[in-house]
Amino acid sequence: MIVVKVLGIRYGDEVAAARAEGRPLVALESTIVAHGLPRPDNLRIAREIEKEVRDSGAVPATIGMIGGELVVGLSDAELARLATADGVVKLSARDLAVAAAAGVDGATTVSGTAAVAAAAGIEVFATGGLGGVHRQAATTFDESADLVTLSRTPLAVVCAGVKSILDVGSTLERLETLGVAVVGYQTRRFPGFYLTDSGFDLDWSVPSPAAVAEILRARQAQGVHRGAIVVANPLPVDEQLDPDLHDEVLASGLSIMEREGITGKAVTPFLLAHFHKATKGRSLDVNVRIILRNAALAARIAASLGPPAHPGQRRDTQATAP
Repeated sequence: MIVVKVLGIRYGDEVAAARAEGRPLVALESTIVAHGLPRPDNLRIAREIEKEVRDSGAVPATIGMIGGELVVGLSDAELARLATADGVVKLSARDLAVAAAAGVDGATTVSGTAAVAAAAGIEVFATGGLGGVHRQAATTFDESADLVTLSRTPLAVVCAGVKSILDVGSTLERLETLGVAVVGYQTRRFPGFYLTDSGFDLDWSVPSPAAVAEILRARQAQGVHRGAIVVANPLPVDEQLDPDLHDEVLASGLSIMEREGITGKAVTPFLLAHFHKATKGRSLDVNVRIILRNAALAARIAASLGPPAHPGQRRDTQATAP
């Protein structure tokens, strides 16, 4: 009989030291490294993202799975392994235990990263854009696991909204139904990932990283709401993808999809690849700017929040308002 050793969570050296010293941490996903960016640029950009977090006052905790073991704070060698190896599995929150038992290498999605970060007591997570409700969801029921996971993970998620290839309005409705708070960073409009403005209003706006930190302290003090706080951080207008080009490329992509019968899990990869090709790489440049800006903002929020609360502990809520 073969017995497989099932592993739990391991903290990388930098993250372990930060936890011991009470330094702020920012969770980062690894799917963008393994699946979201083209090789060989993916490893370079992953390192740039981590550097952006360090330069902005926090410690990066890139989360992934190495040989069945969840790692919070991948080493550079482990990061390179996920960025260059074939067969790296994409891990949502539901996949974590199955993948651990199988002993695989895996890259965590927004859902998987948020779940692990919350279990590790990390309160701020930076990503590019959230998954959401797909345009054909009325018939396919295709909705990202990100949304339900965020409804039960108490952390701040800094993002540029949801990808504009999704049904943005329906995604916002689902976030409301699931009890996930959404606040705009210095805006009352929900960003559309490649676009500064998706066309939808927001109820709440925050002016500074310290204001986001105060929301997290209030949530902890109340002990009522266990869902995420989505911090929607739009690109400046002069850094967004040209809106006319965006609309043209999206329309052509949707038309090709319908003609070729592309549905389900194949939709998002197809449309993102179509954007990359049709915009001659400009959409990728925008994508990189998005995650770097979100990493920097997340680090400033974490630094404003103060020493992290370890799992099972309550943080000090007697903080001075910004």
